[in-house]
Amino acid sequence: MKLVSICPSNTELLAYLGLIDQLVAVDDFSDWPSGINSLPKLGPDLSIDMDKLELYEPDLVLASLSVPGMEKNIAELEKRMIPHLVLDPQSLDDIAEDLLTVGKACGIEEHALQIKEEYLLFIQDMKKRAETVEVTPSLYWEWWPKPVFTPGKINWLTEISTISGALNEFRDVEFASVQTDWEDVLNRAPDYILLAWVGVRINKVKKEVVLKRPGWKELDAVKSDRLSVMEEELYCRPSPRLLEGALKLAKMIHPEIYADLQLPQWVRNA
Repeated sequence: MKLVSICPSNTELLAYLGLIDQLVAVDDFSDWPSGINSLPKLGPDLSIDMDKLELYEPDLVLASLSVPGMEKNIAELEKRMIPHLVLDPQSLDDIAEDLLTVGKACGIEEHALQIKEEYLLFIQDMKKRAETVEVTPSLYWEWWPKPVFTPGKINWLTEISTISGALNEFRDVEFASVQTDWEDVLNRAPDYILLAWVGVRINKVKKEVVLKRPGWKELDAVKSDRLSVMEEELYCRPSPRLLEGALKLAKMIHPEIYADLQLPQWVRNA
């Protein structure tokens, strides 16, 4: 099959299914695995060049609703009658189902089912270890610095926090993304401050921006060196790579519980 992905998380999902060699083009922001860097680019995920996409005559386009604004891509695919799948994962279980959905569409259902089962078994292993944690710290995840956005209850980062033996500080807010302010976070006094700014590379995220906020230097998380910059690509994209991010977080917070846990072989091989 000739496949096209117009969203980074979809490209990564194809990698975990072993289908990268069937990709003929991707969006500009797809950057993993490294083997896709030589593929033709179709523009940013919110501004896909549909004329160029159509030239590749794909058998299947993997579209997405994971970012607001991608609806226009889907409308254009439908208008041009280009075969496509629309993924919109909001949870770790959604990603598991997407592995199987894409696998079926690409004729590798049995393989995809095996990957899905191993994916879920790994999550279950992390959950069991999390249940043995004696002290459960609170985590403040920052998705954007100004205005401040953080994940709420209905979000994969809330799940990742839990299976890593911690709690998302904003798990009490019934939204996927929450706009808050510096004072609210200050009053909550989270045990960890984790910066994962959407679309911003780790070397571009500056802790100094946070430390300038009134009162934040006095937070225990800052004084105890529990202010960390996290890889955006491991925490902000709804793909199976979230497992890698979850394990890295767990080993950072509870090394004594998760130190011996290894990612599944299919993840390490992707």
